[in-house]
Amino acid sequence: MKKMKVNLGPLQLNNPIALASGTCGYGLEMAGFLEIEHLGGIFTKGLTYRPSAGNPPERIAEAPMGMINRIGLQNVGVEEFLKKLPRLARYEVPIIANVAGATVLEYCRLVERLSGEKDHKNLAGLELNVSCPNVEHGGMGFGTDPHVLERLVSLVRAETRLPLIVKLTPNVTDVGELARAAEAGGADVLSAINTVTALSVRPRMLKGKIIADFLRGGLSGPAIKPIALRCVHEAFRATKLPIIGIGGITSLEDVLEFIAAGASAVQIGTASLVNPGIACELVKELEAWLVQRKIERFEDILPMREVFEK
Repeated sequence: MKKMKVNLGPLQLNNPIALASGTCGYGLEMAGFLEIEHLGGIFTKGLTYRPSAGNPPERIAEAPMGMINRIGLQNVGVEEFLKKLPRLARYEVPIIANVAGATVLEYCRLVERLSGEKDHKNLAGLELNVSCPNVEHGGMGFGTDPHVLERLVSLVRAETRLPLIVKLTPNVTDVGELARAAEAGGADVLSAINTVTALSVRPRMLKGKIIADFLRGGLSGPAIKPIALRCVHEAFRATKLPIIGIGGITSLEDVLEFIAAGASAVQIGTASLVNPGIACELVKELEAWLVQRKIERFEDILPMREVFEK
């Protein structure tokens, strides 16, 4: 598997196929469904400083080629999360904590707490969640204004030496502008994209009139793949940072499309809810694809920036 390793600046993944935040719990929940040790990395469920119950039901709606969720960052809080890390260490898989806050201070306190855990060597990095569309405070509010984003990233950067990944939102006019702001603030890596703001409408009749139940949240799944590819490509052209592509990946062809668009690795999200073992299946398919073409290392197929700039 050494030929599958990929370096994303200071962050090294075992291979370019990782599990996306919000779809795999904290990693341990997937042990009965796939071989965790074969994953490139695990991006944990969005983590806040204190435990959060998230939004009340209903929180999920089906959509054509995808799903809408408004879970709202339900999580166990940083102290319980730290207790899980030693159990994950035996798998020798990079663990990247997805972190979120309602205020700049909360982001900084959370990052400082995680960065102080010297004994948890398998905490390989932090993914800054500034793009969640289904929380009332914080979340996407930090990720849509380039000046606010740059300031937040710079303040968080001062609290940690761990590799820092900024997760970009697609819900802006210019993704490249936000990518540049994250780079200026001190990000090491970008991940793109988070979910697309969407609305589920369920009409019904009441006293001869149509009324409806609404669910506003984030759309994920194959429906958003073309948007994600566009955002990855825009971020790739806008910065020199390595990019992790996210959004609707269900096949090896999808993985290769993201690599061609400028990503150096990918995260598998909603597809894991349909087939919990799909990430490991894609690792094997990608490895076989490289062998068939007599390519020595995965990194040899990454696109050269010059090709895109012509």
